[in-house]
Amino acid sequence: MIVFERPEFKNESAVEKTDLIEKLLDIGAALSSAQDLGELLNLILSKSREITYSDAGSVYLVDHSDEKSKLLFKVAQNGSKPRLSFKEFALPLTDKSLAGYVAITGQSLNLSDAYNLPNGVPYQLDTSFDRDINYRTCSVMVLPMQNRQGETIGVLQLINRKTKADAVLTADNAWESTQQYSEWEERIVRSLASQAAISIERNQLQESIEHLFEGFVKASVQVIEARDPCTFGHSERVAALTVRLSEEVNAVNSGWLRSVYFNPRQIQEIRYAALLHDFGKIGVPEAVLTKQKKLYPAQLEIIRHRFGLAQRTMEMECVQSKYKYLLEHSAYRRHPSEESECAQCQEIEQLDTVLANGKTRLAEYWEVLLEANEPHILAEEPLAQLRELSRQTYRDIDGAIKPLLSPDEIVQLMVSRGNLTAEERSAIESHVTHTYEFLSQIPWTKDLKNVPQIAYGHHEKLDGTGYPRGLKHSEIPIQAQLMTIADIYDALTAGDRPYKRALRTEAAMQILRQEAAHHKINADLLELFDHCRVFSVLGHSLEVKVESA
Repeated sequence: MIVFERPEFKNESAVEKTDLIEKLLDIGAALSSAQDLGELLNLILSKSREITYSDAGSVYLVDHSDEKSKLLFKVAQNGSKPRLSFKEFALPLTDKSLAGYVAITGQSLNLSDAYNLPNGVPYQLDTSFDRDINYRTCSVMVLPMQNRQGETIGVLQLINRKTKADAVLTADNAWESTQQYSEWEERIVRSLASQAAISIERNQLQESIEHLFEGFVKASVQVIEARDPCTFGHSERVAALTVRLSEEVNAVNSGWLRSVYFNPRQIQEIRYAALLHDFGKIGVPEAVLTKQKKLYPAQLEIIRHRFGLAQRTMEMECVQSKYKYLLEHSAYRRHPSEESECAQCQEIEQLDTVLANGKTRLAEYWEVLLEANEPHILAEEPLAQLRELSRQTYRDIDGAIKPLLSPDEIVQLMVSRGNLTAEERSAIESHVTHTYEFLSQIPWTKDLKNVPQIAYGHHEKLDGTGYPRGLKHSEIPIQAQLMTIADIYDALTAGDRPYKRALRTEAAMQILRQEAAHHKINADLLELFDHCRVFSVLGHSLEVKVESA
């Protein structure tokens, strides 16, 4: 590290030399460890003011994101007026201001009196700030913050180099209490500004990476929802619920949860896992993923045509029977004088009755099929009717006798709960493994490395009956246990799924309590979810029961 030695530095004691060197080392270490951009900029300014005895200062960043480049006023400090608040704003990147001139030229400014500038310079001080706060800007040092490529990415402005570090400046005493910045101070702070520029650039790069990944996560969620529009918004809602529950865990100060704490990066890790927990659905056949009833629409249409063909065949067979009968009984005629019809007439009517009964029975079977096709729990009577329907046949156009419903169709219709067969449910459940395999391919940073494992466990149950691995309580990450509660709650209350009705909050909570009672989900986390009304993050609330007097 290069240490600049000012002339008067030779006369200072070794202690003072050591103190300055330690300050510079501390500043370097602090700049390297700062994560948040606002924190970093405030640190740069406060440390620069500290080593130069500056009363005030500000930091600007150069912004080239739009067609017209500008300076962003990011941070300001004033030791004599610590209660003043400053808001971020933008100003055009021109050489009319001190900061703009330095940003454009890359040259430093070291002014003894900012109110009295040399003739012919393009820049001037905006004195309105001083008037607004009853202040007087005297000495000013403005330095470019340049990255390793020599590009100016920001400007550091220091104001009023005090003669005494503890002096409080006013508009009246500012002139006699300040002095111009020395060349040595300019060299030291310029070096510090270069180091600060590297830290800012690193921080901006980190933010860019995080924004890039945030965009990737959101795009991934959109891909999921595009394949399964019925669950639109599910991932975001689960993430919101899980994050809020994580924050409530942090606030617990009793019981075993007192020892559980998630830092901001861990909460971000939980959020990403929740947003991506269903990404594996991209590997599930779309027909299965979007299936709303027990039969697929194309299947139901084929069966409808089959029923129509069966009815048309019955009608044709009835006509053929009548025609054959009339040919065999050519002497058939009606006897209008008789009250009852002849035997031939009765035979014809009997054929019409058989046809009518057959069509009625076929229509009843169709209604049974439509009712069984709904994804609700089948009672014993509909099951018995389905068994009877499974034995029905019809004559195809080629004359062959075929079953009215195929064995696969019967299996689908006889699903006793929900709308998926065992094979289809297995395909749906495979999305968890697909999610894990996909997320495991991403080179996660150290503080996000648990995202795949957290997402992998969101369908596990504490008693080992979950999937895909059948993990038990101690094997399931607590972050996944949080997400499980959020996932079930949203699945129960979501109103955008046509194959089921949305439940009210109280009904959903009752089901979750039953799951906790059967040791499926974490009872303590559910109690926290309920007590802290975590569901309110979605705008949900419990109904207030009003008792009559």
